[in-house]
Amino acid sequence: MVDAALQAGTAERRSVFELFARRLTGARRYGVVAGTGRLLEAIERFRFGDAELEFLRDRGVVRERTLDWLADFRFSGNIWGYPEGEVFFPGSPLVTVESSFAEGVLLETLALSILNADSAVATAASRMVHAAHGKPLAEMGSRRTGEFSAVAAARAAYIAGFSATSNLEAGRRYGIPTMGTAAHSFTLLHDTERAAFAAQVAALGADTTLLVDTYDIEQGVRTAIDVAGPELGAVRIDSGDLPVVVARVRRLLDELGATRTRITVTNDLDEHTVAALAASPVDSFGVGTSVVVGSGTPTMGMVYKLVAHTDDAGGWVSVAKKSADKVSVGGRKSVRRGLSDRGVATAELILLGDGPGGAEEGAELAGSSREVLVPLVVSGEVRREHTGIDGIAAARERHRRCVQELPPVAMSLTRGDPAIPTEYR
Repeated sequence: MVDAALQAGTAERRSVFELFARRLTGARRYGVVAGTGRLLEAIERFRFGDAELEFLRDRGVVRERTLDWLADFRFSGNIWGYPEGEVFFPGSPLVTVESSFAEGVLLETLALSILNADSAVATAASRMVHAAHGKPLAEMGSRRTGEFSAVAAARAAYIAGFSATSNLEAGRRYGIPTMGTAAHSFTLLHDTERAAFAAQVAALGADTTLLVDTYDIEQGVRTAIDVAGPELGAVRIDSGDLPVVVARVRRLLDELGATRTRITVTNDLDEHTVAALAASPVDSFGVGTSVVVGSGTPTMGMVYKLVAHTDDAGGWVSVAKKSADKVSVGGRKSVRRGLSDRGVATAELILLGDGPGGAEEGAELAGSSREVLVPLVVSGEVRREHTGIDGIAAARERHRRCVQELPPVAMSLTRGDPAIPTEYR
């Protein structure tokens, strides 16, 4: 497209692209924006070096003039969007790119590949956090996704409220608290379960977490307390009928004097099993497969569409798809979140007009509302408050506030309509 637009003389037309989801996949009640900081950092690094250009030249993908253009590529436009951690709904313009057509169209796959995956993880994680009713969750899904995706998934889950990850690279790169427990292989390595527990306690102290279900859970608990004493930090259960098993283990720990020993559970948890266990004497959850694959919805179905461009006279022209079931809404837009007198979200108000930051944004709206879009890139310069460890911390806090703003129906784990309607004005 860049090659053809350069040849046609349309590559430099000012254009507006939007990234949005037509619907909430999985019939969820709300989505969670995640990956924005990663996207901004990726845009800064997005270059065509000698190796990439040589590949394009050798394969005859584009003409020499286009190769020269790509060699000098640096994104110089503006990007507005929903800040990371914010919630979203069908049609929400999560990213608005205003630039030349050529610059904007190059970002399509980069933006979609990051935000589709990260937002799916964050959306699932947010539901799990609510289902846990304040009990901490740890992300433990690195073995169930790609090696690079695992680090991104840990980041997204943390933004949505998970308290820790077992992925040490995510801890190193993003400052996320890390944790871990021994696997069954460690117990099976030793001649007896007692010998395995003794080795772990000798190395890590009594505050460690011992995995007690390799053989018999009740005997494992007794052995764990006998080895570590009543000050044992925690026991982990990874099998069985968890509500029943957890209750029995709690009673046994209390009988053995280990009243402060915590219980953590794993074993293919998702938001539904977490909700079922939230009222039981579980102290924390470790979630693996379900969170890193979006709890059955590994992508948010986001798309990236041209919605406006300038004509030869410099005026803005709205454009939109009219394909069956894939209709888009053209025009430059701003967004406000409608709120009740009690501060509860009532509608996603998408305002057609001058675009993000327009002077008339929010005018003539009945009731209370707040602005949603924020500047992410200004004249090619990334806004630093959205990147790095500080950006993650801000996104995590933002998500906590935004979820509290949603009506109660948003927290339902059943399939249904979005928590608030999307209105175009």
